[in-house]
Amino acid sequence: MPLMPVIRQHITKIMGLFLVLGLVACATATPYQPNLHGQKVSGGYSDRRLADDHYRVEFVGNIFTSRDRVEGYLLYRAAEITNENGYDWFMLIDHRTERDRRTYVDRSPRYDPWYGSGYLYWQPHWRYYRGNSWTMWHPHAGHAFWTYDVDVRTVEKFETQAEIKLGKGKMPEDSRRAFNARQVLVDLGPTIELPKN
Repeated sequence: MPLMPVIRQHITKIMGLFLVLGLVACATATPYQPNLHGQKVSGGYSDRRLADDHYRVEFVGNIFTSRDRVEGYLLYRAAEITNENGYDWFMLIDHRTERDRRTYVDRSPRYDPWYGSGYLYWQPHWRYYRGNSWTMWHPHAGHAFWTYDVDVRTVEKFETQAEIKLGKGKMPEDSRRAFNARQVLVDLGPTIELPKN
């Protein structure tokens, strides 16, 4: 067997292995972190002061982060802001969660390999017995057999925002949107996952 095709085959396998390892390393839900450009795992929280006792808080998750986690991390960040500023409770004035859902349809490469100009763009084809006769399959001619094998993936990405009002002393009793900041920190603290170094 000629040496060049063997070398190409090994290089292709090694590159494929590095690609798979890289994808596995990136397949992590967004941890509880500030949303900064160039992070190892995308997404995180951001906040902006609107007034002394009003903030806009946001948490953006990646495609591996559930809606529950995104909303829980937003509440946790709101509680941190409340506590850091010396307030006791916060109220959600305006709150919304957005979902970006995309479906990808990719043709499976299993039966459509391309071996390059060294093989004159050769592609495999098969003959198989179907019914009472032999049938030929080729990627660009003949019966559709495996030609249209596809991989369908649907991914979702969640992002949540809230405007919060901070308060001291007794919480409003008539509001279901008011939260005790210290209690939120205690309740959600065990669920918070920080970035791995």
